[in-house]
Amino acid sequence: MFFKTLESIITCDNIPQKFEMFYEMYKNIDNFDFKSDEKPKIFKTPSYSKFCKVVHPAKVPRRRGFETPEKKAVLLHAIVHIEYSAIDLALDACYRFRNLPKEFYLDWLEVVDDEIRHFKMMNNLLEKTGFTYGDFPVHNSLFEASQKTVDLLSRMAIIPRWYEANGLDANKKIIKKLEKSNDPFAKEVINSLLVILEEEIPHVSKGDKWFKWECARQNLEPIQTYFKIIDNFFKDWKKKDLNVAARLKAGFTCKELKILNEKIEC
Repeated sequence: MFFKTLESIITCDNIPQKFEMFYEMYKNIDNFDFKSDEKPKIFKTPSYSKFCKVVHPAKVPRRRGFETPEKKAVLLHAIVHIEYSAIDLALDACYRFRNLPKEFYLDWLEVVDDEIRHFKMMNNLLEKTGFTYGDFPVHNSLFEASQKTVDLLSRMAIIPRWYEANGLDANKKIIKKLEKSNDPFAKEVINSLLVILEEEIPHVSKGDKWFKWECARQNLEPIQTYFKIIDNFFKDWKKKDLNVAARLKAGFTCKELKILNEKIEC
């Protein structure tokens, strides 16, 4: 029942209904059984494909400037899309990996709850510009990553410990750029991004915890295993700008950060 309910929520393309279905399930979480011998589906299309035009990442509108309503909307739309994608990714983590400790499901459902709140917060700002989610094309990169990570080890390495950790870096950079603007709306966006930055650290930390849990279960060395997985997924994964403080809080070691960027001091 738990996994069937999750499947219905993941595939639902009506946003208010999707959130209502989640809240109803989350409220009654103690009534569910997390054991199942049924094989999970690999979803072929993301739920947002019904209301967003999906294009190659190179064709997504560039985030340049913050002077006009449309430029503001392009930035906010990109963030809203990331938050929506994060909702489905966290739901999929619960759906895909079965017969794990209850704590695993509670962790990722808590992440879903946070991501829905983040989505609403950023979507409200987007709508203040006169635009709505779906007005600009989006890319499929995060969804495609979820399709490729069907084992727990690679999922925890690639989604929370790579993409969401990269989000900690990107968030800080966006805030720095917006701080140069005298636009009062920029300050609203910054305040929301600061909330998200603080609350995303525990999300990455949850990925770190379950990645290391699975490493221990398979008797694997975490750092070596992590970079082996990253090597298999990305051609060029060296990083220029790292949010060192946030990544350390989330569970990254100084050794890992130095591998990502040898100039890092920590």
